[in-house]
Amino acid sequence: MNKRFTILTATLVPILVVIGLLAWGVFQSGGRSGGLAINTELGEVKIRQEAARPFDLELFAGGTLTLDQLDGKIVMVDFWASWCPPCRQEAPVLAQVYREYQAKGVEFVGVDIWDRAEDAIKYVDRYGITYPNGLDDKGTIAIDYGVRGIPEKYFIDRNGVLVQKFVGPMDEARLKQVLDEMLIGDSSPGS
Repeated sequence: MNKRFTILTATLVPILVVIGLLAWGVFQSGGRSGGLAINTELGEVKIRQEAARPFDLELFAGGTLTLDQLDGKIVMVDFWASWCPPCRQEAPVLAQVYREYQAKGVEFVGVDIWDRAEDAIKYVDRYGITYPNGLDDKGTIAIDYGVRGIPEKYFIDRNGVLVQKFVGPMDEARLKQVLDEMLIGDSSPGS
């Protein structure tokens, strides 16, 4: 009986420890995906310029937005989540710059990932975001674009070519610089 108890204890204790660690990890992460990074510093990521991947995004305001609907416009696709501190930091800047550039043939698209729709809608309302936003609940768009963290921004030129990628929160000056360079026809801003 003593030997059985020892074997049972030696087997159950490690299993319970592992279960406890997993539960603690889920609790600490808020249930978010473990591979997702939060980008706190702005940086440009060199990419190969190529046709942007098409997408269909179910919008919070209703309807569906496709990349094809934005042909001829300069497009900034922003991947974000309501629980992301750097996303909250830059949200007012994105909302303001969008209002300034919308009439110039520029469109922003917000793609909410790893989030709850009700939290995202509150975020959009809180920051006065008027550009199209929707939840990529299956992560399809994020996977197609190679998103590794949030916030991440992808800039697509008038011809549908993906020309720049930035990670981290953008300030007003840098965002306007990228858009201005694209508006004057330079398809490779910053070069």
